[in-house]
Amino acid sequence: MTIQLLDNVISPEVGVQIMTGGMPFMGANPAAAGRRPAGQGGPPPMAPPPPISSTLAKRLDKLEDKTVYLVDTGFGGSYQFMLQLQKWFKENMPLVKTVRKRKPGNVFMDDNDELWEEVKVKGNAVVLGVAG
Repeated sequence: MTIQLLDNVISPEVGVQIMTGGMPFMGANPAAAGRRPAGQGGPPPMAPPPPISSTLAKRLDKLEDKTVYLVDTGFGGSYQFMLQLQKWFKENMPLVKTVRKRKPGNVFMDDNDELWEEVKVKGNAVVLGVAG
């Protein structure tokens, strides 16, 4: 039996690449989802998505006088983590402006570009918080 594993890629510049064709999530049992593995009457295996040619943001030389967005994903504990991180910045780096935001939409998906557009226009850096 062969199971094809696929990853989704999240990037503020490109958004989410969603795989089509009804393939199961990584590690999922195709039979449990009502599908048959490829070669057993199911859909043909999908080709991997084309590679994304993007680069990481340029590293800032300093954080002083910059705006850092602290983005809470909504995952358990990320709200408290971002509160503590904002408090740390206030006490240890008071010249850094922090903006705490809750990512709208689904916790596990990048389904709203408005926040990322705001970060690009008004921010210099972002910390995307996942806790647990």
